[in-house]
Amino acid sequence: MKELTKRQNEVLTFIAAYIRKHSYPPTIREVAENFSISVKGAHDHITAVKKKGYIKQNGKCPRTMELTRVERDENSDLAEIPLLGRVAAGIPLLAEENFDRTIVMHRSLLKKNKKYFALKVVGDSMSGAGILEGDTAIIEKQSTVRSGEIAVAVVDEAVTLKRFIKENSKIMLKAENPAYEPIYGQDVKVVGRLFIILRSY
Repeated sequence: MKELTKRQNEVLTFIAAYIRKHSYPPTIREVAENFSISVKGAHDHITAVKKKGYIKQNGKCPRTMELTRVERDENSDLAEIPLLGRVAAGIPLLAEENFDRTIVMHRSLLKKNKKYFALKVVGDSMSGAGILEGDTAIIEKQSTVRSGEIAVAVVDEAVTLKRFIKENSKIMLKAENPAYEPIYGQDVKVVGRLFIILRSY
């Protein structure tokens, strides 16, 4: 299979997520509305993804798109990333570790031999870093990060997304919005590093 362009991967990811949510595929018009592009533009992207073998369709009939390569093994061109719940980019919220659904992404966008999970962003404390409420944060699963990196951390049994800064014997979880005070703690557990932000317009 040929590799997808960034936009083609976004279209494929949207189609896969739509199918998982509704149990049927979107129409071309719904794809166009999601990306704020023309119907012809959406049609061209879908045709390109189809030609590269990632989806198939029953003629020109609506809602007949099917994914051809959504497999759960390492040989698949698509990876399924579990969406586990919400992460606060404001006041920490209790973790919602219940599985919600999966986010499908092309493996070319991910690092090899790394594990990922996804969380929905709640709040606006990271708006200065371009992270907005409603975004989907793709997190690289790891227990350590470098000072200055944006991390998902557990503080007092709550999960938050903040900039991780080491200060002598304590940790500062710094917001990227002056309306929010930093969070300080010694018992801070890192569960992952921010890798990609996904946003629907």
